[in-house]
Amino acid sequence: MRALVYDPLAAANLRFDEVAEPSVTESEALIGVHAIALNFGELHFIDHARKPGDVPGWDSAGVVVQAAADGSGPPVGARVVGFNGGAGWAERRAIATENLAELPEFVEFEEAAALPVAGVTALQALRALGPVVGRRVLITGASGGVGRFAVQLAARAGAHVIAAVGSPQRGEGLEDLGAAEVVVGLDDVTEPVFGVLDNVGGPLLAQAFRLVDDGGSLQSIGMASNEPTTINFEEERRLGRHKRLEPFNISTPIQTDLRYLLTVLADGELDPQIGLRDSWENISAAAQALLARKVAGKAVLRVV
Repeated sequence: MRALVYDPLAAANLRFDEVAEPSVTESEALIGVHAIALNFGELHFIDHARKPGDVPGWDSAGVVVQAAADGSGPPVGARVVGFNGGAGWAERRAIATENLAELPEFVEFEEAAALPVAGVTALQALRALGPVVGRRVLITGASGGVGRFAVQLAARAGAHVIAAVGSPQRGEGLEDLGAAEVVVGLDDVTEPVFGVLDNVGGPLLAQAFRLVDDGGSLQSIGMASNEPTTINFEEERRLGRHKRLEPFNISTPIQTDLRYLLTVLADGELDPQIGLRDSWENISAAAQALLARKVAGKAVLRVV
């Protein structure tokens, strides 16, 4: 079957190749893939996570062509979306049924493909902050895929959302998604916040952590800056605040969270914020645009 494989000599480190059909365990369904989503992290750190010839890809939406042998999961013909740690950018892929959810009637493949990693990450990281109703929540890298989901979900949960971006252009549309404030950098944020969802890392993470109030936390989701973070904990101690800094990792299984996001999406209360739609034939251009931060939100490709 046809698939995208990691090739460090290819444009954007990806090229098409013919690969073996996926092996399927008893608790996995085989999916005929119709749409895939690109995530900044899997492209940015692909050389650390893959070997040449590997098929990358976390997010896929499509149709079940072989149901799980153990009877779990949806039947043949069901429209689904799911997550796995790799092998998703192919014509067919195997997905554990515990990480698979059926699409509501009016949700399209491309919309659904945007949800697994970015949407579930935003949902789980927000949940890790604790109750946010009436509380100030800072989201850095708010213009990206995770960030735009986080803005919507935090606002829906009743938070006062501060969306931090790298430029005024990157902040366009975030107020419409529920941000109470849109800021460029953090120099103008002077009041403490209950929680931070940080997608940037580097010096900005340290600056954001300084803003966390007593009893709050920062969830370190990503490192888009590709820069290390140095925190002066002696200065933090002088503030006298008890707070947490936690490295965030998505927790599986994600079926329940996927179902929730699909329901909210189907009800028109969540926008997948797809900033780039294209065919997977144009993978190089799409990947380069996402890495260059020229995509507001998610990049989703049709598998044709």
